[in-house]
Amino acid sequence: MQIHGRLARARRWTLVAAALAAGLAVAAPSARRAADLQFVFTSDPHYGLTRSSFRGARNVSAHVVNAAMVDAMNTVPTARFPKDGGLKADQPVGAVDFVVEGGDIANREETTEQSTIQPAAESWREFQVDYLDGLTLADGSGHRAPIYTIPGNHDASNAVGFYRPMTPSVDKTAMVEIFNRMMRPAVPKVTSTYQFDRDRVAVSHDIDGIHWVFLTVWPDSVMRAWMERDLKTVPASTPVMIVVHDQPECEAKHFRNPNGAHDVNATDRFENLLADQFADGTSIDVPPTIEARALEAFLHAHPNITAYFHGNSNWNQFYDWTGPGHTAVVHAFRVDSPMKGAVSAIDETRLSFQVVTIDTESRLMTVRECLWNTHPDEPSAVLEWGASTTVALNPRPPQRVASHRLH
Repeated sequence: MQIHGRLARARRWTLVAAALAAGLAVAAPSARRAADLQFVFTSDPHYGLTRSSFRGARNVSAHVVNAAMVDAMNTVPTARFPKDGGLKADQPVGAVDFVVEGGDIANREETTEQSTIQPAAESWREFQVDYLDGLTLADGSGHRAPIYTIPGNHDASNAVGFYRPMTPSVDKTAMVEIFNRMMRPAVPKVTSTYQFDRDRVAVSHDIDGIHWVFLTVWPDSVMRAWMERDLKTVPASTPVMIVVHDQPECEAKHFRNPNGAHDVNATDRFENLLADQFADGTSIDVPPTIEARALEAFLHAHPNITAYFHGNSNWNQFYDWTGPGHTAVVHAFRVDSPMKGAVSAIDETRLSFQVVTIDTESRLMTVRECLWNTHPDEPSAVLEWGASTTVALNPRPPQRVASHRLH
């Protein structure tokens, strides 16, 4: 991935090798940073699906819906923030430094009696057209904003295989493309040699004094071991942000099958997308409490991990996750999906993405819900703003905390 301007001068890139054991560090010269850093966060474009209705049409493809959202994203810099008390309230949005896509780019290519969802290769081609070629957002220096992409469970299932029929049975295209963009932007790419269990996205970037960690699906034991090594190079006073597809409590079905041959099968319905065998029982209907406690313990040991951005189960939500034992706290941010939003799939006027503003000096962060389709009959209407929250990113000492949600 080519980086220009202020980001190129202010970032230290740490690239992790395919086996997650070796790393390649690329240092860039430091420079004086602006006080604010801004990015757009979205997730779950699910190319291959259709919306039942969108802007007066029926059975509208993800290609059309995502292209419309990208058009709206491109107008963000000229929008004006609301008078909500957050950072830059009632000011023009201005430059956007990067965009984050939270996974499930390609919907699982399942074949049923009713339909066949397109292969991951076709879904990636459409994503390329809409996002990688279509986004025109620029940073403060006028250089094109980079796009960070992470894998979702659907991208992973296409590469691993699934317990229901898929056509083709395996298509690694989306996973290979995500891996190469994130892990190997400047070295020989993996293609036919790609292996999901080995070639996982685990990469960190230092951007304007904040350490960003991008991971595959969920912070399982392999991802946490990698983070443990990575965070040894990060001062305890530096805020750390995790960006990953699954919510902190994850889903039981994404773990490895604890039964029988431990394979992917229609009886057990485990998907074998994470490194760990499911420890809480033998059914995907059992809550993953042991696994959530492991993540909680990791966050407790690393209190400078202050924010967690995710998709997977999609609606706009700002909340604090404290784990089953309430011994850690991390500000969590769940984002909507243009195709599978829990609310917006029914009410298209609630379609949204998030615009995030960070004051890198005060270490305050405002996350705002940006509603991009409130007037379906007027596609050119200006963006509107929904919920917002402002949180502190300063590391907090580990302690027992009360579970609560932000509104």
